Amino acid sequence: MNILLCPLSDGGYLYPALAAGRELLRRGHRVSVLGRAGAAPFAAEAGLPFAAAEEFGGEGAFSAARWGVTGLAQYRATVRAARQARADLLVTSVLCNGALLAAEALDVPVVVLGLSIHLWTYRSGGADEPQYGRTRENRTRETLALYAAAREEAGLAGRPSRWPAAGRHGTAPDDTPLLGDALLLRGLPELEYPGAELPPRVRHVGPLAWEPAADPAELDAVDAALARTGKPVVYVHLGRFFGGGTPWPRLNATFTGGRYQAVVEQGRTGDPRPDPDADILLVRRPWLGPLVERAGLVLTAGTSAPVLGALLRGRPLGVTPNGSEQPVLGAALLRAGAAVHLPRTPRPDPAGLLDAAWRDERLRARARALGHRLAGAEADSARRAADLVERTAQQPATSRENHGYSTSRPGPRGRHEPVGGGAAVDRPALRLS
Repeated sequence: MNILLCPLSDGGYLYPALAAGRELLRRGHRVSVLGRAGAAPFAAEAGLPFAAAEEFGGEGAFSAARWGVTGLAQYRATVRAARQARADLLVTSVLCNGALLAAEALDVPVVVLGLSIHLWTYRSGGADEPQYGRTRENRTRETLALYAAAREEAGLAGRPSRWPAAGRHGTAPDDTPLLGDALLLRGLPELEYPGAELPPRVRHVGPLAWEPAADPAELDAVDAALARTGKPVVYVHLGRFFGGGTPWPRLNATFTGGRYQAVVEQGRTGDPRPDPDADILLVRRPWLGPLVERAGLVLTAGTSAPVLGALLRGRPLGVTPNGSEQPVLGAALLRAGAAVHLPRTPRPDPAGLLDAAWRDERLRARARALGHRLAGAEADSARRAADLVERTAQQPATSRENHGYSTSRPGPRGRHEPVGGGAAVDRPALRLS
């Protein structure tokens, strides 16, 4: 089977796809990666051939920061790369509207790699779930509206869809196109709200943990910098602020003249503002595992990558949720007792709150217990994901209807046949080093 991985190119989305891709490659499938040019070294380290989206008309596509406005570029690049790769199946990320539309147009199945927790409407249950910032229904409607806008821009809006909900902004969880043919979550079932039932196409597979190897010289430099004060280390992973204001006043107040020092990964943020007197080491690295291992506590807004990275190593968390999945995942961690909530402002006494969290043995024990279960899931994570990809590809053809407008459909020996019959078009496969 020819499989095209077309996730968002940011590490938190790309790396899980590479983990699944490596297992699929091991099973004998042909696996290629499509993404922004900057993702090429990571695909190479994972041992997978790579195509730059820019070469297929995808300038600006596959960026987590711009996912809502690049659907058309993503769609075009994915269709072109999938044709060239003779793809039988796509594996993409949650929020990749263009890749979902490409699968619809090509009439091939698509598996979506989700976050560590479900973002949208549950199938049932969860009616008493506290809502943080916005409801699940609001989040579902907004995401579907962006999907519908991308579908219209791609010229697909006037045609029947494989997904019943593709043309409306409703919240029916069982027929939404956002799930693809299967949505794979990377957390644990216990992180979902108690009593809630996921849609039938949603499955938990575990963390799919993979990241590029750390450079020894860079790690030596980090260790040398941390040794200058010798203070206990807190790892801070910044994400997007979503209009919530900069965290730097709070970080500076927390790590100036106190008991702890911080390694602050900028993540997808810019404009760093550490005070000269603050015990803060600012980094931007494509890996986080070794930095978490050097820390005793992890502070984050609540995005999936640092949360899973912390729990897999048994580290408790301090969360300051802002947007996207952050409030939902933050609430799940608080319910599990593996995290404490830290306010956004420099008051009240951020250093004191941090010290209380550091010394909380019950918090540490619960983080270790949850991390132990997550690590157990990780041992089989890639296998479960690959199993579900293969199972999705083997679904009866009747589950993927002939819509009459598909740009190409699988033909003999991996060829594609144009709409309306005629000679098969045998394009060369994606060949990359």
